[in-house]
Amino acid sequence: MDACKMQYAVLNGTYVLKLVGDVRVPTCTALESFVDQRIKEDEGLRAVLIDLTTTEAIDSTALGLLARIAVILKQRGLGRPVLLCINPDIERILLSMGFDKVFRMLRTSSALSSSLEELPIIGDISEDAVTQQVIDAHRTLMSLNESNTEAFRSLVDALESEKRCRD
Repeated sequence: MDACKMQYAVLNGTYVLKLVGDVRVPTCTALESFVDQRIKEDEGLRAVLIDLTTTEAIDSTALGLLARIAVILKQRGLGRPVLLCINPDIERILLSMGFDKVFRMLRTSSALSSSLEELPIIGDISEDAVTQQVIDAHRTLMSLNESNTEAFRSLVDALESEKRCRD
């Protein structure tokens, strides 16, 4: 699998986010920062398009961060973000998590690639910060539906317990 690469563009208030390769926890800090510092704070935000057409694998932490984008747009009354996906395995995961209820999912290739900038990968973050990121991402997934709550409750409880022991 290819290493993760994240790219983005902002066009007239529409954010385009493209995730390439194997998207997992170690690279999610950059995605979390982008969501919290750019998308969440941008008063001119109108829409978000997420391109997963070249994503080979994606873990639940990254999915939780994508779900956070849907939550942000809903809170601001902006409608559902658009998610492009052509990989049937990833589409199955998205559907099982209830993404079809909070995203407009399209099975099509992206036309945008040349004007995207690299999202810088953030290194050297503390174990506590990573643990909190995983907890927050999974809590977002849990908020989508009861099935996700059941699937991730024990993981979140275990991580929170472990974090309390370290504190």
